[in-house]
Amino acid sequence: MNLKKLAGKIALVTGGSRGAGRGIAIELGKAGATVYVTGRSVRGATTNGFPGSVDDTVEEIVKQGGEAYACRCDHTRDGDTQAVVERIRQERGSLHILVNNVWGLHDLEVGLQSKPFWEYPLDMWDAMFQGGVRAQIATSHYAIPLMLESGSGLIVHTTFWDHDKYLGTFFYDLAKNAINRTVFGLSRDLKDTQLTAVAVSPGWMRTELVLQSFNTDEAHWQEVEALRQTESTHYIGQAVAALAEDGDVRLKHGQVLQVGKLALEYGFTDTDGRVVPPFEV
Repeated sequence: MNLKKLAGKIALVTGGSRGAGRGIAIELGKAGATVYVTGRSVRGATTNGFPGSVDDTVEEIVKQGGEAYACRCDHTRDGDTQAVVERIRQERGSLHILVNNVWGLHDLEVGLQSKPFWEYPLDMWDAMFQGGVRAQIATSHYAIPLMLESGSGLIVHTTFWDHDKYLGTFFYDLAKNAINRTVFGLSRDLKDTQLTAVAVSPGWMRTELVLQSFNTDEAHWQEVEALRQTESTHYIGQAVAALAEDGDVRLKHGQVLQVGKLALEYGFTDTDGRVVPPFEV
């Protein structure tokens, strides 16, 4: 894979302070894209005191020779989202890659368990639908007109999917399937354009919060038996970069794609050299 194949491309990655967003932003930067990274967490003032910030992500991209810009943004506030897109318009005049990754569940100190939905607080709805589904749709609402002006582009929604299996928790299942259906709908609205919309489903990722919950870090995760089948956030990052580089990506328009299968198709591996298969429920 030509590591600079995305040179000249402008990307917006939402929810890029940590987790999948961070991995995706870094890999797009390595591939040559100029990356705008959004999130609420800035250095010294992170959401809930979590590790990682938009500044940290941008610093890592720049350290690896890329170009990136940190944008503090609360995507539940439409004005914040609109302002980021307007900044890109003013500074770059185009947008070629949009990664809708923002997700609000971590605002709640509620672990996902297989129990009836009425035993969960209704705040779960707001976290997943206002902070997730709607926030992603709102970003597309403001960004797509600029992407259309750019002529062609790729829209990626991060999701979870396992061949229509129930995802174990009522609100989570609803939210992720709403995202998948969003991509299906976008494929119809964008059918006469050169924009491609897909959803990308990773497996169990070793995010900063997952590693923290197991009292380990990326350098020592292999010592934890429960994490043996996990994947790094760079795995989904490589998947998104490969899709952005694919001249025939339009053939995937409207589909939900699993990272493990994309690894086989495009020939990339995780950071430890493995091809991690698709996660199954």
